[in-house]
Amino acid sequence: MTIAIIAHDGKKADMVGFIKDHLELLQQRQIKLIATGTTGAHVERAGLEVERMESGPYGGDAQIASRLVEHQVDMVLFFRDPLGKHPHEVDVNMLMRLCDVYNIPLATNPAAATRFMQTL
Repeated sequence: MTIAIIAHDGKKADMVGFIKDHLELLQQRQIKLIATGTTGAHVERAGLEVERMESGPYGGDAQIASRLVEHQVDMVLFFRDPLGKHPHEVDVNMLMRLCDVYNIPLATNPAAATRFMQTL
């Protein structure tokens, strides 16, 4: 199973904390993590293993969307900052739309992501 993780700048620390809180479960289930570049860098600095794509504004969201279309992503955890402006909002919307098209679970906040972890 592969989970894609993405977090807007103001939510990156939340994502790292979330992954750390669920690390044992992720390791037990042998879940692979992929992430956009900057989110992945934060996760790596925390000592965790993740496959990094490009940063979101440089196509990372599109790379993850491509993997999703190719049935290589089983779940997306995208901690969004609903109050911030994001220069690559078009890519974000495309990724979220493709989650709906391909029926991929998408959690956009820690509460929803926690519920998803309970299903693993």
